[in-house]
Amino acid sequence: MKILVTGGAGFIGSNFLNLFVPKYPHCIFINFDKLTYAANLLNLRAIENLPNYKFEQGDIADFNQVEEIFKKYEPDIVVHFAAESHVDRSIVGPAEFIQTNIVGTFNLLEACRKYWKSYDGKLFHHVSTDEVYGSLGKTGYFTEDSRYDPSSPYSASKASSDHLVRAYFRTYGLPVKITNCSNNYGPYQFPEKLIPLMILNALEGKPLPVYGTGENVRDWLYVEDHCEAIWIVIQKGKIGETYNIGSNNERRNIDVVNKICELLAEELDKDPMDFKKLITFVKDRPGHDLRYAIDSTKIKKELGWQPKETFESGLRKTVRWYLNNKEWVESVKTGEYRKWMEENYGNRAAG
Repeated sequence: MKILVTGGAGFIGSNFLNLFVPKYPHCIFINFDKLTYAANLLNLRAIENLPNYKFEQGDIADFNQVEEIFKKYEPDIVVHFAAESHVDRSIVGPAEFIQTNIVGTFNLLEACRKYWKSYDGKLFHHVSTDEVYGSLGKTGYFTEDSRYDPSSPYSASKASSDHLVRAYFRTYGLPVKITNCSNNYGPYQFPEKLIPLMILNALEGKPLPVYGTGENVRDWLYVEDHCEAIWIVIQKGKIGETYNIGSNNERRNIDVVNKICELLAEELDKDPMDFKKLITFVKDRPGHDLRYAIDSTKIKKELGWQPKETFESGLRKTVRWYLNNKEWVESVKTGEYRKWMEENYGNRAAG
């Protein structure tokens, strides 16, 4: 079995590969990654020399490169993580999101259609987000039947890719499965996202920028729980079906930031106020959805998946990981990341 993993040097993809490459030595895992600013080969140091792991640098938005990978490896399964995924970046520069998330997904689907002579034993697994559903009020949950209502260029591009995947199933019979997840957190997450940004800024004594008044609510999913869910869907899910993945860990952003400050203080034997005094409210971003919450009943009942981590246990593991992996942290705090942070957060602290 040959499994092509797109975006495998990114946050979720690298956690997926680190979990399953050692567990399944009879499967060949091919990591196809462009190595953008948010990718890091240090994420994969533990598996880089295993005989069933291969790395190929390339861009899914370039069909010729995608074709080369399909010709070289003849993958049986495609697990499609590769995506531009940061909402703020999509607002500043949406073009990359259209190319990677829409054109890139189209190229992969076309390659599957062209090179899979038989669909027997084949699968295109598309990893997507709850943001395609838009914003919830104070009550209710997103289900697999929720209507699409994306608010940002990022979520619109992911919604478009979801629709393409479904269209290839309905029009061409391509064997596909889709998962839509809630907000992930955990090891290897690039510090443009809320949790790692707060951890690293707090450690450096920098402001902890919180949008608006911090009332926006997200359902937090530990990344390894997400990866386990994807693997279960690949193995047991029904072709053509969508499965929502969340862990019923709704938290206001301000509460998440306060909890991070408390955990850091506990781990470093400091006063939580040393970190909490750094909280700085900044102007809210355009189209900022109020609340996301996932109903995971389908994957739990049909496939037997359950998250292993509570928000508290997962967040503690995450804080400790960033404290214990200084080499990785230093590797991402230069170049493109620092430039982007200065441009987007440098002058946004509210008075």
